[in-house]
Amino acid sequence: MSNDFILETQDLTREFRGFVAVNGVNLKVKRGSIHALIGPNGAGKTTCFNLLTKFLAPTRGRILYGGQDITSMKPSAVARRGLVRSFQISAVFPHMSVLENVRVALQRKLGTSFHFWRSERSLEHLNERAQALLEDVGLRPFADTLAVELPYGRKRTLELATTLALEPELMLLDEPTSGMGHEDIARVTALIQRVSTHRTILMVEHNLSVVSHLSHTITVLQRGSILAEGSYEEVSRNPLVKEAYMGTDVAA
Repeated sequence: MSNDFILETQDLTREFRGFVAVNGVNLKVKRGSIHALIGPNGAGKTTCFNLLTKFLAPTRGRILYGGQDITSMKPSAVARRGLVRSFQISAVFPHMSVLENVRVALQRKLGTSFHFWRSERSLEHLNERAQALLEDVGLRPFADTLAVELPYGRKRTLELATTLALEPELMLLDEPTSGMGHEDIARVTALIQRVSTHRTILMVEHNLSVVSHLSHTITVLQRGSILAEGSYEEVSRNPLVKEAYMGTDVAA
């Protein structure tokens, strides 16, 4: 595996009782890039993410991260190595404040997540880092707000902040702008662009405007297999991709 690539899959396959959800996927994610995984509903994107983060075991194939074979590793071990999936590993506690949520994520990074008997004062040293993270994602004014009271878009931003608290080297973002209005989409898109500095991002995203704005490389899945790969300009011109998304005649 080349040092240029932080993540690579080899013949990654997952079958469910005869149904092949992911079929021989060979994926290479370049270090320091934003790489999008797109495709019609049922293309296998979520299953692929579940395989990469070890929530599912492959039927066959290998997953390499940083040159190491992580195929048989547990999800927690993969996360500790720096491969973190947003909106799943990051937990938002609705009746804790925004600041407290980020502080819990920082505790998880330190390995003290379950030290609930520790005094509030013993956790104060984490406040400065937590406040800095909130500043980075634009949530500093909401520090004392309960997570349950946040608007939907801000809540998703908090989830991203808790993921950043784990200091990921590779962030997997699963539909980061799903369900958002235009203003929230613009804010989260800008945030993803900003936090991509010094890290790699692999994201599943349906909003092709977001994909075109952020992505260096796009992999298109259809029926569990890679249909096309390249820049947005390249894949958007591909007649097979047009047919997959719009049902247009390839010969047209």
